[in-house]
Amino acid sequence: MAKTVFNVLILCTGNSARSIMAEALFNTIAGDRFKAYSAGSFPNGKVNPYAIEMVKATGYPTEQLRSKSWDEFTMPDAPKMDFVITVCDNAANEVCPIWPGVPISAHWGFEDPAALEATDDEKRALFRKVFHQIRSRIDIFSQLPLNNLSQLAIKHEMDKIGGMEN
Repeated sequence: MAKTVFNVLILCTGNSARSIMAEALFNTIAGDRFKAYSAGSFPNGKVNPYAIEMVKATGYPTEQLRSKSWDEFTMPDAPKMDFVITVCDNAANEVCPIWPGVPISAHWGFEDPAALEATDDEKRALFRKVFHQIRSRIDIFSQLPLNNLSQLAIKHEMDKIGGMEN
């Protein structure tokens, strides 16, 4: 995989919280190695305001974040993905489209903070927790010597990262 910048697509069902935060984190902390995108199998059409709060803290521009369908990334003019990562349990059990170029895929499951029925402070706390879990996995992944590893070795490492305790 002799490539300088890798394209990564983060998938979830609603594309409103976890996948959005992962997109922003990849582009913020690993933007020299990755260009990240996010999408959902059934996007709900809006980004969760607590996810926006978390992303704003990184300095990432939030105006470009939007909840969108993964169909956008199956179009002929869409960027070719090197990696596809699902971040919620629902997406892991859904049938994903065939991605051009056969990207390496993995599942990194995280609790859905958008589903929490609680006070604003409790919601913010869960968003903060999930945000840090996502960041931890991205930190580890972004340190891998991807140009020196086989696709099988990268897949193994991605699966190992996905199996980390949250």
